[in-house]
Amino acid sequence: MTLESNASVGDNIVTQNANWNFSGEAVKTFDDHIRRSVPMYETGQELVCKLSDFFIQDDSTVYEIGVSTGRLLEKLIQHNELKEDVKWVGLDSSKDMVAQAKKNLPVSPNISVEAADAVLYDFDKTDFLVSYYCVQFIPPKLRQRLFDNIYNSLNWGGAFVLFEKVRGCDARFQDLMTTLYVDFKLENNYSPEEIIAKTRSLKGRLEPFSTQGNIDLLKRAGFQDIITVFKYLCFEGFLAIK
Repeated sequence: MTLESNASVGDNIVTQNANWNFSGEAVKTFDDHIRRSVPMYETGQELVCKLSDFFIQDDSTVYEIGVSTGRLLEKLIQHNELKEDVKWVGLDSSKDMVAQAKKNLPVSPNISVEAADAVLYDFDKTDFLVSYYCVQFIPPKLRQRLFDNIYNSLNWGGAFVLFEKVRGCDARFQDLMTTLYVDFKLENNYSPEEIIAKTRSLKGRLEPFSTQGNIDLLKRAGFQDIITVFKYLCFEGFLAIK
């Protein structure tokens, strides 16, 4: 295998060096792949749903940035089924993901999925906005603009829930987290070759910040009330309230 040749990363997904994307064949097995790749993936989704109880009201507008196949948005809709006239909006930069999400979500005038760049998106006023392992794929130079946009779109007392892969605060902790994460993938039956291929495919595409780096983005946007609500190895969930 040459450095630029196609390589399997598992779950029938084939990619190349520094060329990971969320389109084409990756869409078909994305849900299985992400569950095997991110620890406690569905547990985190359940937590997001429970957090939504405190913020989504009748007539609220709710956004998910990086809706992918729509599974989290679907769970949020079901969890809040007793709320009336809630507007649900899923955003994703991948047209293939948008197409898949539309297949998975109920057909309703109150539910929409759009192919859009969240950095440039004109949000309506919202009470609850979620980004579930998405911002880490947005170029770092654009992230502050996105967080500013999110803060300005929230109603007072509204919440931004951010789940991200995070880097360690120093080299020793980064090494520990990386090693344990590789163990997690091996335990989920990915081969060493698939793990290496995935790592190589994410070069320049996945750029996690540290815990403090994400908090700094939130604070510069205007958030003052910020707490970690989930943490497992190099994966963290933040709740920021305006």
